[in-house]
Parts: sequence; structure tokens; C-alpha cells
Amino acid sequence: ANAREGSFEDAFYFSVQTLATIGYGGMMPATRFGHALVTLQAILGMLLTALVTGVTFSRFARPTAKVLFSQRAVITTRDGVPHLMFRMANWRHNTIVEARLRVILLVRERTREGEEMRRPVEVPLVRDSSAMFVMTWTAMHRIDAASPLYGGAAAIERLRQQDAQVFLSFSGTDETFAQTIHARYSYRLDDIVIGARFHDVLTIEPDGRRVIDYSHFHDVVPVPLLTEVAAGEAQTEPSVEPTAGAA
Repeated sequence: ANAREGSFEDAFYFSVQTLATIGYGGMMPATRFGHALVTLQAILGMLLTALVTGVTFSRFARPTAKVLFSQRAVITTRDGVPHLMFRMANWRHNTIVEARLRVILLVRERTREGEEMRRPVEVPLVRDSSAMFVMTWTAMHRIDAASPLYGGAAAIERLRQQDAQVFLSFSGTDETFAQTIHARYSYRLDDIVIGARFHDVLTIEPDGRRVIDYSHFHDVVPVPLLTEVAAGEAQTEPSVEPTAGAA
């Protein structure tokens, strides 16, 4: 009623008043077909509003993991035993509780039937969980006789022939949103530096505050690897020199 025939403007304003339940004023449904059309539009309008609200809320309320992984992994000695180490940082600067890390070595193997397959090998960590992950976390894998990396440079070369890759899977609960977050990262064998340690990035201010220097987060420092990493073979110098961009 009172709408100009063929007027897009009047039809648009009629739709706005129907969806927003403002009240029609001078325009209202004049026929049974008009009432049916208004009912259908009101139902679709509520569904559309609920859909847009849900998508918007899930997009902005869902926490995202900002876990920073070091670009390189290192093999160095800890308590006289070689360890494979990965460094992570909580870039969001909040608290992640019940943080867990899994490391998988994915290798390519050929079966007796001549078929090639990818086999995941679990790489156990010295500590695979952290009650509170706030700043940094250096995860370590002990390279002993049971480790797939045992054997030094020969083991690395064998894994390289198997096209091996190292995959990290991180999960934890974001304390701010009380929701589970996930992050993952992968390393090639060329990303592993033997005979090096991570550059120090954590400093303690006079007032007791701990500060992370992210400018050196990905840097590694060559150190002598004094422990036997292969049966009968002791290395006293780094096996792989870090690249200029990493050292």
C-alpha cells in the first residue's frame, strides 16, 4: 500500500522496515500475497542475521596460535649427550596452559613388494609438555641408540636418501579464550645444524622483567660437538657449518 509501482527505492525501504521491525508507517502489506511475502522475508532475514552474526563471532572470537618456531634446528651436546633441539616462542605474550609438542620424522621406505610408502616415526622428547608456555620453549630429543638420528653424519645421509622431513605439531589451551589452539612447522634435513646452539635471546632486566630479543631468535652459534654421535666416532668440530644468514 502507498508504494509507487516499479519503485526500487520503495521496495528497498519496505524490506528494511520488514527486517528491522521498525514499523511500516505509510507502507504496509495490502494483500494476502503481500503478507505471505513479508512472512517469508522475515524468516529469511532472521536466518541471514543469525548466520552473519555466527560467522563474524567465530572469525573474531576464535583464538589463533602465534607460536614462533626457529627457522633451524640444532644438534648439540647436553650433559655430554647429543640432543636435537627446536626453539619456540609464544608470540602472543599471553599464557598457553597444558601445552604439548609432538615431533614426527616422516621417511620414505620401500616394501618387499617394491611399493614406496611414507612412514611416520615418533621422535620422543625429553619433555613433551609444559604446564605454562609463556615466553620460550626449547624442546630436546636425546640422540641415543634408540634414536633414528643415531649415527652422526652417516645417519643424516641415510635419512636424506629416504627424503626424510621433521614435522612439529603443537597444541595447547589459550588461557584468554579457554579454547584449544594448534600450530605446526616442518624442517628439512638441511635445516638441521650439527654442532651449534641457539643464540641467547632472553635477558633479565634490573627490575626482574624478562625480555626476548627476537632479532636473534633464528640465529645459531657454532660450538664443538664433543660427544660421540656415531658408534666409534667422536666429533670435535661442527659437522655442518651454519650458513651466513643463520650464524
